[in-house]
Amino acid sequence: MKIIRASVLGFCFGVRRAVELAEKALAENPDKKVYSLGPLIHNENALRSLEVKGLHILQETEIEALEKGSVVIIRAHGVAPSVTDALEKRGCQIIDATCPRVKASQKMVERYSSENDYVVLTGDRNHGEVIGIAGYAGENFSQLQDFEEAKDFEIADEENKNVILLSQTTYSPKEFEKIESLFRSKFRNFAVMNTICPATNERQQALIEMCSEVDGVLVVGGKNSANTKRLYQTAEANCKHAAHIQSAADIPAEFFNLSRIGITAGASTPDEIIEEVERRLEAGF
Repeated sequence: MKIIRASVLGFCFGVRRAVELAEKALAENPDKKVYSLGPLIHNENALRSLEVKGLHILQETEIEALEKGSVVIIRAHGVAPSVTDALEKRGCQIIDATCPRVKASQKMVERYSSENDYVVLTGDRNHGEVIGIAGYAGENFSQLQDFEEAKDFEIADEENKNVILLSQTTYSPKEFEKIESLFRSKFRNFAVMNTICPATNERQQALIEMCSEVDGVLVVGGKNSANTKRLYQTAEANCKHAAHIQSAADIPAEFFNLSRIGITAGASTPDEIIEEVERRLEAGF
């Protein structure tokens, strides 16, 4: 059996930074409760490892009950300013692990939507990143889920406004391109800020290149990870055998009979889980 790794896989910069900040906070605050505001990353195994070290997951509805001096980590997805304000009022020690790319999107939305511009953000409206970015918006702002919603989208008095398009950092590049093309024909004063993280596209391209070299692909990552789900969809479309697994224990039996197996992983998948999958494949069924 030959095992081939995609040239780009696993932790992205933002997620790795958030995990490192969390581990540092746990080490430096042994006598305090350390919280992550929402799951720090979309990977159950990585979360369990951090929980064993003392990290607690905090929901926004629980902020009012926090003890003064509690350490709270803002995850890579970021949060709305109102959430940060609530933490400050409770006297919390805030560690901001917001991905720099998400932070840039927050600032752009805040700036443009408060001027004579109309900002449109594409992305999953239920995703933490999108909710957080929307919290920075002024009145001139809308959020669109996909191309179908974009087709019916109109802006009042649009001839007197600049329409600016941004997206969730992990949004589908193909979907974004379709919406961009539509808006260029629909709005006279239009500008696009491609805020999709290059890491998303790099993983997709590396996977597609690898698919031509293997008999099957294992996509390693959390079941609730949006970018991992999209990797799996790409693997399914480009390879005869594809499976989305969270750990080595989930490897389907059929993969042990394949000659060449490719491995890719979502941006929230730790190195040790990828390595564990490799060792399991090498050990055999």
